[in-house]
Amino acid sequence: MIRIAYTDKYVLDLPEGHKFPMLKYELIYEQLLYEGIFEPKHFFEPSLVDEHIILKTHDALYWHRLKNLELTPLEFRKIGFPPSEKMVFRCRSSAGATLQCAYYALEHGASLNIAGGTHHAFADKGEGFSMLNDIAVAINELRNKKIIERALVVDLDVHQGNGTAKIFENTPEVFTFSMHGKDNYPLFKETSDLDIPLLTGTQDNEYLAILSDILPKLIQQHDPEMIFYQAGVDILATDKIGKLDISQQGCKERDEIVFRTVKQHNLPIVTVMGGGYSTQIKDIVNAHVNTFKVAQKYYE
Repeated sequence: MIRIAYTDKYVLDLPEGHKFPMLKYELIYEQLLYEGIFEPKHFFEPSLVDEHIILKTHDALYWHRLKNLELTPLEFRKIGFPPSEKMVFRCRSSAGATLQCAYYALEHGASLNIAGGTHHAFADKGEGFSMLNDIAVAINELRNKKIIERALVVDLDVHQGNGTAKIFENTPEVFTFSMHGKDNYPLFKETSDLDIPLLTGTQDNEYLAILSDILPKLIQQHDPEMIFYQAGVDILATDKIGKLDISQQGCKERDEIVFRTVKQHNLPIVTVMGGGYSTQIKDIVNAHVNTFKVAQKYYE
């Protein structure tokens, strides 16, 4: 049975400018239930990730300053959220959710976090709405416990997974693959094990052809024991900042390629939602819900 991490504590009291991107979490959950795609039994309330687990990925001084709200105003501006104990709680919960999803994926084949995908968090700093790197936290904990040795990160958010790439730059057992917009944030990009920068205006056919060709080869060449899939929907043509021209159907076919390929190789997969900034929130929610539908098709 697929397990899905969700908590209504992600819906926080935020300034008006920060509320919109947070609304999707509650709406995705409600839509999954409304359409009967999943039942309440599929969902679990994530727990906070323990500090000793955080410190296997993140710098101790950075974590101390973050949790005590001691970062400078500039550092908080780079993160994109105002100083808030609730936001620190949320990032710990989201990282804990991705780690719990990893354990469920090992047992059931697939697990999804309605939040997560904070791939702009570095070991010693946060940026781009990312405080803790949930994928890196999960991978490092599993590797430290020797539950897995090798992992493949498939980051298909429109923004390069720069924090993830930097954290694992000297860890050959963790292969980082990022297919993202060439002319998009971050301005300075780190070096993933494989980066595929896409030109502004890239459309469905080209996007899907590249992914269909690359993903099976990566799995065959690097023999991962687990896949971590960053399924951002900011690749949509409707996205305010994405700069690509991918349709709703193209985004769903992207998910089809990932889940079908991973299932064919009989690998567990952890999926996190990543970004989505379309003007109409229905476009964001529909695209994310499609990811869950495709996961159900191959793993439920």
